[in-house]
Amino acid sequence: MCGIVGYIGNREKKEILLEGLQELEYRGYDSAGIAIIENSNLKHFKAIGKLENLREKTKNYESSDFGIAIGHTRWATHGKPTELNAHPHLGEYSFVVHNGIIENYQKLKTELQEQDVTFLSQTDTETIVHLFENSYNKNKNSFEAFTNTINKLEGAYATLLISEVEEQTIFFAKNGSPMLIGFDGEHIYFASSDTPIIGKATEVYYLEDGEYGYAKDGKVTLFDDNGEKSFTKKPLTTNKVSAQKDGFRFFMEKEIYEQSHVMSETMMGRVLENSINFDELDDKLFENITNIKICACGTSYHSALTGSYLLERVAKIPCQVEIASEFRYKEPLLQENTLFITISQSGETADTLEALKMAKRAGLKSLSICNVDNSSIVRESDNAILTRAGIEKGVASTKAFATQAMVLWMFTLYIAQLKKTVTKEQLQTEIDAMIHTPKTLLVTDELHAKLHRISKRYLHGHGFFFIGRDIFFPLALEGALKLKEISYLHAEGYPAGEMKHGPIALADSELFTIALMPSSMQYEKIKSNVEELSARDATILAISPKPFELADDFIETIYDTHPMLEFFEMMVITQLLALEISIRLGNDVDMPRNLAKSVTVE
Repeated sequence: MCGIVGYIGNREKKEILLEGLQELEYRGYDSAGIAIIENSNLKHFKAIGKLENLREKTKNYESSDFGIAIGHTRWATHGKPTELNAHPHLGEYSFVVHNGIIENYQKLKTELQEQDVTFLSQTDTETIVHLFENSYNKNKNSFEAFTNTINKLEGAYATLLISEVEEQTIFFAKNGSPMLIGFDGEHIYFASSDTPIIGKATEVYYLEDGEYGYAKDGKVTLFDDNGEKSFTKKPLTTNKVSAQKDGFRFFMEKEIYEQSHVMSETMMGRVLENSINFDELDDKLFENITNIKICACGTSYHSALTGSYLLERVAKIPCQVEIASEFRYKEPLLQENTLFITISQSGETADTLEALKMAKRAGLKSLSICNVDNSSIVRESDNAILTRAGIEKGVASTKAFATQAMVLWMFTLYIAQLKKTVTKEQLQTEIDAMIHTPKTLLVTDELHAKLHRISKRYLHGHGFFFIGRDIFFPLALEGALKLKEISYLHAEGYPAGEMKHGPIALADSELFTIALMPSSMQYEKIKSNVEELSARDATILAISPKPFELADDFIETIYDTHPMLEFFEMMVITQLLALEISIRLGNDVDMPRNLAKSVTVE
């Protein structure tokens, strides 16, 4: 995810920015840039790819006098990773960096273009700098212009803006995306997390949503909706690794908690008031397409299975899901009326990439669902949908799976719109459910504490069965995979109705059953399946909005009005359960043995 660094003072600014951005590399990025105003001279540098490229561009530049500076690492959401799309974005006399997504940027951009404002990039961020300059040109008051700009933005943002009309001032605002201010005497720093300023600042203030203001003359002036306000600085931690984890014990834990926020980014600009929109897709992609084949591995395979249920039920289009490593060698029959979809977190999964090349050679149209723009699979595909999950450091995928499932849900409705297989009323029901999804992904202290307590019951035994029906079957597969990856305990996911066809022979008190029991889909059927296991003395952990009297442990869910809302809420519970069991067993949750994050070999 994108990273921000800013500084105001007389230290060497280029190095402060580059070193700070280096500390944010763990978040993932595809381009980077800096802008500095010093001695009335505005300089900026941008580069795609790694920071080494930006460092090479700036090797002959120094900035040791008093000045202001902002820098950014970008993870593409709107527009490809190019120098034009890289931050900082330029107006006529100002620069801006921004994390998050401006939901109403298209409307604002159109209004500005009607006033003859020229845009150079494909990004939502550029809208901010043009709004500022448009307002300043009318009133000649820089802070009023910045305030007017912020008041027009809808969505998530953390932003820094500098301008030649206020060459000793950094303007800032925060809403939905993290940003902090660091202090060391008269030196003032800005960053999207602690790590860029550790060792430079000694105190810190963490901005709250809705706060904005400006830094000038070694002082920060802060505002919110009620006007100017005071604030209290805190000592800054000195542990960089801990700071990267934002207080969480493991990156995986942090990424589970991030899912609510990244899901909003996945949906922004795509889930509209009464329709689903993918700017990156051309309707011609779907001409003469009568069926879909999805290829993926591991966690991505589980999201693909989830998507297949949705595509056939809602979009009314046949959908077949293949494990990429098997697909490559089965001599598959490939028909030209098939849309070939590949799903990969990294975009470098070797088996999935080779499957895509086979489909291309057969003349099939292709679409990739991926988290990394400019990756091999994205480049090889005709079209791509980015999941916008940001980088995952934990090997066991969490937010990548969640965002893949959401993209497939949105994609299903997009296809249904084109094929007219969904009524306006049905579409609105689905969109209303989507809008509530981020709430289902919020982790409460009460829920996490309960799973911590329960986890001590599940450290032994001879195995786990995760069971579910319909879309909750692939969720059961994913829950079992998460547990086995990081706990090293044997776990299997099963369709609940299949237990009686053999697996139930294993049932006894040392077999732990994690039962996904949604009330919105086949509740009575799965209840009957779980009762069969309970009758054989299996230990039952039931996850459901409805109390289940035969459960040994019970996690009550809240969102029961739509299957996908239940899906995402139960997903978080299975992730946290795996996490807590593994921590109790003393395992390295982020780096489980024998596994790699990106599988680039067969």
